[in-house]
Amino acid sequence: MDLGLEGKVVLVTGGVRGVGAGISRAFLRAGATVVTCARRPREEDAEPVEVDGRSIEFVQCDVRDPEQVQALIDGIVDKHGRLDTVVNNAGGAPFAMAADVSPKFHAKIVELNLLAPLLISQIANEVMQKQEDGGSIVMISSVSGSRPSPGTAAYGAAKAGIDSLAASLSVEWAPKVRVNSIIVGLVQTEMSHLHYGDEAGIEAVGATVPLGRMALPEDIGNCATFLASPLAAYVSGSTLTVHGGGERPAFLAAANTEENK
Repeated sequence: MDLGLEGKVVLVTGGVRGVGAGISRAFLRAGATVVTCARRPREEDAEPVEVDGRSIEFVQCDVRDPEQVQALIDGIVDKHGRLDTVVNNAGGAPFAMAADVSPKFHAKIVELNLLAPLLISQIANEVMQKQEDGGSIVMISSVSGSRPSPGTAAYGAAKAGIDSLAASLSVEWAPKVRVNSIIVGLVQTEMSHLHYGDEAGIEAVGATVPLGRMALPEDIGNCATFLASPLAAYVSGSTLTVHGGGERPAFLAAANTEENK
């Protein structure tokens, strides 16, 4: 399917591994030029992010630093002449119970997962408002923002903020710039073993999802390309939930009706 993204210029933050790599590949597959960034330099032996011989452009950038972000976006515009889409994917948090960590820890989690996407979006908006076709911003959110998130409480709170932010910016920056968020559920990546154990553990976790598996990074990428495309020209201020049907209610496992035996 032609998504109308051929030749478009897209920035995917944190687009070199995991969900971000899946998003980058989806845009490459749609014919877009993809620029991605990360705080650390790319490792020489890192798995390439490419499709049909076309690969991402990588720029080292700390998305929390206003000067580095300004330089990143200025560099994209200087080289390519425009910026059509930003996917705010960079983020995450280590597992830590809220009572056991410092205020500084919580502040850094919120900075990375909420304030950094706001910073990037603000600078990108300045470019997009001047373009005839405007632009599109996609926030990568999480089910952690809408359900309890024990062990990642500050992360969940930040993701709830991202959904609210997308709704507000979609009003402030309309009609030139559309802003949406994707609420992501469980995703199987190269790091899944750190959370779920071996293949049997990953399969067992996937079996708890109504669709019978965790998402693949490309599943998220396909949704991001849709929201960035002309097919979603009238979609703004929306949240697209991508979680395979969600989580089976806990009470069903405890129930003892004949249907559940």
